[in-house]
Amino acid sequence: GSMEAAKGEKAGGGRNGHAEGPAAERGGGGRLRGCRGFLRRNALVLLTVSGVLAGVALGAAVRGAELGPAQVAYLAFPGELLLRMLRMVILPLVVCSLVSGAASLDTRSLGRLGGIAVAYFLGTTLLASGLAVALGFIVRPGAGASALNAPGLGLPGAVPTSKETVDSFLDLVRNLFPSNLVAAAFQTYATEYKMLLRNTTSGNVTWEKVPVGTEIEGMNILGLVLFALVLGVALKKLGPEGEDLIRFFNSFNEATMVLVSWIMWYVPIGIMFLVGSKIVEMEDIVLLVTSLGKYIFASILGHFIHGGIILPLIYFAATRQNPYRFLLGLITPFATAFATCSSSATLPSMIKCIEENNGVDKRISRFILPIGATVNMDGAAIFQCMATVFIAQLNNVDLNPGQIFTILVTATASSVGAAGVPAGGVLTIAIILEAIGLPTNDLSLILAVDWIVDRTTTVVNVEGDALGAGILNYLNEKANKEKEQELKEVNVEAVANSKSEGETSPLVTHKNNQVSNASSPADPESKESVL
Repeated sequence: GSMEAAKGEKAGGGRNGHAEGPAAERGGGGRLRGCRGFLRRNALVLLTVSGVLAGVALGAAVRGAELGPAQVAYLAFPGELLLRMLRMVILPLVVCSLVSGAASLDTRSLGRLGGIAVAYFLGTTLLASGLAVALGFIVRPGAGASALNAPGLGLPGAVPTSKETVDSFLDLVRNLFPSNLVAAAFQTYATEYKMLLRNTTSGNVTWEKVPVGTEIEGMNILGLVLFALVLGVALKKLGPEGEDLIRFFNSFNEATMVLVSWIMWYVPIGIMFLVGSKIVEMEDIVLLVTSLGKYIFASILGHFIHGGIILPLIYFAATRQNPYRFLLGLITPFATAFATCSSSATLPSMIKCIEENNGVDKRISRFILPIGATVNMDGAAIFQCMATVFIAQLNNVDLNPGQIFTILVTATASSVGAAGVPAGGVLTIAIILEAIGLPTNDLSLILAVDWIVDRTTTVVNVEGDALGAGILNYLNEKANKEKEQELKEVNVEAVANSKSEGETSPLVTHKNNQVSNASSPADPESKESVL
């Protein structure tokens, strides 16, 4: 295969060589075209960034008009449309891209890449959690803030009922194996509790908490991801029989990507209204920032350190390439992440940009990015650990090493289970607090500033996936190059031995086949490359 590729390259080079003559004469118009080409290539990036800025301006301008809640909802409508479109594409995109990705990689490299991906996801999430806990102890966001309480800030006091730690882990595993694929597209399994009266032998009556399984709204992406992966491997295993279906999923995937490229032209408009309406909605920002400013600062600092220093360093260590040039090609998905606060809504534009701007192999990006969007949440881990340390400091609790270890493990595990939706992290904070035995009634403080912190959270989540895809792409290319080297060496040996071993050798027949195949227009070249 590699030989034919080389042959094609040589032939192609010749064709380009012929084409250079006429093109050189049209040099004058070329420069202008180049400038226009640059604008056309980066139009989306420029439009998206200006959409965010325009949204801030719009929000600031409209704030003075004292809109009621209904008018704010109308203002948010174009942004809501963008979110709905992105969410619509997620289901076909995730399933088809994973099936075609898993089917296009051979089993050995799938296993190797999968192993590296899991190690990378777990490692970076643990690093992020550790960084957040360390920053929490250095900055001490909750130290002077013990006077804070929810009613004083005019916040709702109600907090979601928390689950037992064991149950949240079991739910994670249950969701990996959905009982109904169609239902998994819009429902997730969650454990709830029923209180039962029970008579004991001594005649007392006790209340008992009994776990009950319920289905809650929200796509169970984890289950779909696992099913799609396994289906892809199964189709690969079928061989010729499975090819039709693989082709079906491939073309479905391509069609979805075309849809995404259309939706992305609407992104700047949607982002403008999303950001604008958020700014109009904010109640009393000064009070929030003065009271919770240290917590906001600590979280965003953690995101900045992890996303701007640690992740690029990991990428550089693995590939020896400039990470910031890699990230520069992904400005559009980062802006989308910043505006939508949802890492799964960013997935479509991320896949598109990482393939087109950064030249990541399609098989890699389609295999790793959908998994990353659901499993790898570095930003969420930082945000959850910071919130936990903050609440511990609010309640004047000194965390011992055992509790810190619990926080790290639980945050890493629950960031896997957190759905890629806005404010999905607050429920998982409740799980962490429950695990280390802290009261959950301070969660409303975190909910109050969640919309600020959630933006950088999502950007870091998405960036972690992207850099992971870049690293895997590099490693995959390296492995392929090594394989090609081996193939060349084997070819040389085969030609050398064939004469001495007589006519029975399979190598000779192989060589004869090659020569007969090579009787094509590019005949001398291919013979050279064989010999």
